[in-house]
Amino acid sequence: MLHSQDYEAIEAALFALLSLAFGSERNKIRIVKSGVIPILLDLLQCRSQPLIELSMAAVLILSSCAANKLAIASSGAIQLLIDTLNADFHNDKSSNSIISFQTKVDAIATLHNLSTCDQIIPLIASSNVSFTLLRLANCSEKWSELVEKAIALVENVVSSSETAVEEITSTGGAIRVLVEAIEEGSAQCKEHAVAILLHICQSCRETYRGLILREGVMPGLLQLSVDGTWRAKNMAGDLLLLLRDCSNYESTCRGESKHELVEQVMREIDFAEREKIPGTTLRLVEQMIAKLNT
Repeated sequence: MLHSQDYEAIEAALFALLSLAFGSERNKIRIVKSGVIPILLDLLQCRSQPLIELSMAAVLILSSCAANKLAIASSGAIQLLIDTLNADFHNDKSSNSIISFQTKVDAIATLHNLSTCDQIIPLIASSNVSFTLLRLANCSEKWSELVEKAIALVENVVSSSETAVEEITSTGGAIRVLVEAIEEGSAQCKEHAVAILLHICQSCRETYRGLILREGVMPGLLQLSVDGTWRAKNMAGDLLLLLRDCSNYESTCRGESKHELVEQVMREIDFAEREKIPGTTLRLVEQMIAKLNT
């Protein structure tokens, strides 16, 4: 039915495959073994938005099964998924309207599923996916689901690949996008963004510390250390320590608690916000930045 020229037959077959795959690892494996992946990838390049969305949803569900990941990755799916995300940046604007927001979200989620397999990470990292995802995030609302998933995938890739770190740090504007995600993103987006910057700084502090500071990351980090998720607060504190301008960094990190550096000013900021004291928060943030650079 998927090979049919009849639109309704193809749509019905896709719905049937989705129903069979949903909630059944056994069925997901059997569907992939039947040779469906190349057919789905061909459908992703058709001219029908509904068929593209259904095909992408099918690839997403099938990629959630560990036994299918290598088969999907070896089929050429990674590059096709990235091409889908890059559609808005192609010169031929007439072909872009059929790539919906949901298709892009599902494409990112599929790549994320594949990235959980250690054998596939090098393929994803070498495909310039970080550049694609950050460019997409730069053109989207930072609080959106798409950006949240994009930044989450970048974190997954960066934590496993030095190539991805080099790609991000050598791409103009990439660090700025991560800083904006910390300032404007959802709670989870902020957590993923600070994790990426922390990993970058940890990989080579002397090389990347100045690059991160120049993008104005400090106010966002300080705010995140107040109202971020538990993981984000801890990572923001770790990154604040890494960004300090001190020659004895290693001994400082061992001898000082990050909470001792930020806790007092954070309490004062909380008090100022509760009491609605105008201008106080900005002044205290400036004081904190000065303390962290002494």
